[in-house]
Amino acid sequence: MDQQLLSIVDQFAIRGTVAEIKPLGEGLINDTLLVKTAEADAPNYVLQRVNTNVFPDVEMLMGNIRAVTRHIRRKLEAQGADDIDRKVLTFMPTKADPDRLYAIVDGSPWRMMIFIADAVTKQAVNPESSEAAGEAFGQFQAMLADIPEQLGETIKDFHNMEFRLEQLKEVIAADPVGRVQTVQTMIDELLSYADEMTLAERLGREGKLPKRICHCDTKVNNMMFDKQDRVLCVIDLDTVMPNFIFSDYGDFLRTAANFTAEDDPDLSKVGFNMEIFKAFTRGYLRSAASFLTPTERQLLPYAATLFPYMQSVRFLWDYLNGDKYWKCKYPEHNLDRARNQQQLFLSAMAHKPEMAAFIDEQ
Repeated sequence: MDQQLLSIVDQFAIRGTVAEIKPLGEGLINDTLLVKTAEADAPNYVLQRVNTNVFPDVEMLMGNIRAVTRHIRRKLEAQGADDIDRKVLTFMPTKADPDRLYAIVDGSPWRMMIFIADAVTKQAVNPESSEAAGEAFGQFQAMLADIPEQLGETIKDFHNMEFRLEQLKEVIAADPVGRVQTVQTMIDELLSYADEMTLAERLGREGKLPKRICHCDTKVNNMMFDKQDRVLCVIDLDTVMPNFIFSDYGDFLRTAANFTAEDDPDLSKVGFNMEIFKAFTRGYLRSAASFLTPTERQLLPYAATLFPYMQSVRFLWDYLNGDKYWKCKYPEHNLDRARNQQQLFLSAMAHKPEMAAFIDEQ
């Protein structure tokens, strides 16, 4: 067994004797390992190295996670919930400091959490899984609506539409790789919606739209299900931070409610799937109704249009900048992504009246 990994595990106050350490999953951000224990009454653990290129402020990151998981645990205890260790992630303290949830080893930050046994994630997006996702992420927000701690932004301006448009305008002015002229029509169309799509930031400044604790990465595979197909808990908490609730609502629909992949160059296949929208929204409103303001509820169709618009702007920004942010499989990959998301945005815009009518009925 790798002695260095054993020495990292030894930094944490876990139960049991380490029997095996092996890779776990296919995460794109953090290195993840499964730590198996020898004793039948001891849990297994997940060991992760945090990617500081993505999350440079590990103290803030783990402070957010500590506040969120402890608050949810207290809520579950107050409700008399059973099997709580499977309904909220449990991060292990270090031996040196019981209030610290990560250890620095050879310059790298590591953390450990209890492995949730007999649980699975899902990859398939369908009405059933979308409704479960809506309810789970709405419940996640609802449980954190009264959290007393002030959380930090782990990725600054992540879903700030004004910031993303400024990035685009700066790269248009600089035109570092000479691509602006070839996509001028697309640029003009996207910028024509700029005022409409920065509504959230304006309402926030006016005090009409609160920032809440959001997950900010609401994918189907960021939930754990038990063997009876019930949602256990929301996972992958690195992006949990204050944001408008549109982040969790709109970002899920951006990927789940597209009839095709986000990089499909055949725009005739791109469209906004109202069946997925209705399923996700039904689940979301069932659990989020307790805290949503009338303004937030009214603007959910706006959120469904905002995120494909934002992603189109971001893909186009990267294309004009020489493809430095996202990995590309061919020279026009980012441009195809940008066009795909622009088409999805326009499709979602066409469905806004139908979306609003559905929400009014709930």
